[in-house]
Amino acid sequence: MADEIKRPEEDKVHDACGVFAIYGHPAAARVALYGLYALQHRGQESAGIVSADGNRVWIHKGMGLVSEVFDDNDIAQLHGDRAIGHVRYSTTGSSLIGNAQPLLVRYRKGMMALAHNGNLVNAGRLREQLEDGGSIFQTSVDTEVIAHLVARMGNNGLESAIAASLMLVRGGFALIFMTEKQIIGVRDPNGIRPLALGRLGEAWVLASESCAFDTIGGEFVREVAPGEMIVLDDEGMRSRQIMPRGRDALCSFEFIYLARPDSILNGLSIHAVRKEFGRILAREHPVAADIVVGVPDSSISAASGYAEEAGIPYEMGLVKNRYIGRTFIQPSQTTRQFGVRVKLNPLRKVVDGKRVVLVDDSIVRGTTSKHLVKLLREAGAKEVHLRIGSPPYMNPCFFGIDTSASGELIAAEKAVEQMREFIGADSLRFLSVEGLAEATNLPPKGLCLACFNRDYPVSVDEQFRKFDLETATPASAEIVGGRPHAR
Repeated sequence: MADEIKRPEEDKVHDACGVFAIYGHPAAARVALYGLYALQHRGQESAGIVSADGNRVWIHKGMGLVSEVFDDNDIAQLHGDRAIGHVRYSTTGSSLIGNAQPLLVRYRKGMMALAHNGNLVNAGRLREQLEDGGSIFQTSVDTEVIAHLVARMGNNGLESAIAASLMLVRGGFALIFMTEKQIIGVRDPNGIRPLALGRLGEAWVLASESCAFDTIGGEFVREVAPGEMIVLDDEGMRSRQIMPRGRDALCSFEFIYLARPDSILNGLSIHAVRKEFGRILAREHPVAADIVVGVPDSSISAASGYAEEAGIPYEMGLVKNRYIGRTFIQPSQTTRQFGVRVKLNPLRKVVDGKRVVLVDDSIVRGTTSKHLVKLLREAGAKEVHLRIGSPPYMNPCFFGIDTSASGELIAAEKAVEQMREFIGADSLRFLSVEGLAEATNLPPKGLCLACFNRDYPVSVDEQFRKFDLETATPASAEIVGGRPHAR
């Protein structure tokens, strides 16, 4: 497949995307740019912004990091007081420019842009039905399925068309639509994928995470409720419930790894929750050791919590190189192993002769954990005890995280002791599901824990795979019921 390429931190889960929108600000595109910088951790393959002034729309998008896609001249060409933005990590469809978002389409009502975080588990079937009815697709992303549905149901206005269309889809999603006149945000009825509402002066803002509001100097107002539609236009902000609220099932990996530690989710500090993961992990799985070391950056909070609870000194035993840029393509096993050393380096003076507790947020394939244990031993660590701030990741995610097959997951293939032997640690222990729920102050049924316990909040045909929509190389323009919009 076109995007079967190795990506940075290939032994980590990756979220589908980050979305951002602002309405009513004279420098909307520049604010959106800063919002995307804040959400860069949610997607590093492509980035894009669409802006509008009430009559016309402008678009710029490309492959790579936000800093690689946009310069000052690009932003200067994005006019208007409203804009939506997107950063992408592909979970359906190829990593190609034709699939970069926001999608901008022309249909009988005018122009419409869409930005999407999540996965639709019935997108393949819906696409087949639409194609049977004459629809012509220009991308291989599930977002375009929504565009076609909305275009077909647009007789009674955009809000009604979106509401009717989303009653047909299943999965986890946070969606932002923009026309010349409106911005509309919607969250899936189970609240699997996050979406928050904020203010920047008189302007309204939507974002995947609250950290984006901090970056632009705005303020967090509240989270968008599961199944809720937020409408932003010249009359201000209004909302309504367009889908019956299902079982609350916020993705647990938002707390474990995906969200930035300075974000607020469900009223909780991500940093504080991760620190509590570490405290509970120390109570559940103590070990005699000299120092605690966290894997930077996502595991620092949990490691500090473990150290405090266990009464063991926390030390910076691994240093992360923050300036290596994109490393999407690593063509051989040799270069992939070298990539681990480029990104993380042990402090020999800190770990030499020590019994080390190494805290990480998760284990997906086990290869990175194996390399890190080896690095610490080569630096002189006498013992390495691996503690994981989440339960064993055993089942594929279908709602917006990039693991799509159990065969990719070491915990699905091996028992804990077998995993320990493969990784080479002196001991290996995981946070319990109960401990995870306790730290988030949510009942287990208030989280999506399917990757740990197979309890999917939305029924899934488990033959669904990442590339179900992959039928051809996407075109360079998007069309829905009209001619392509010139870029």
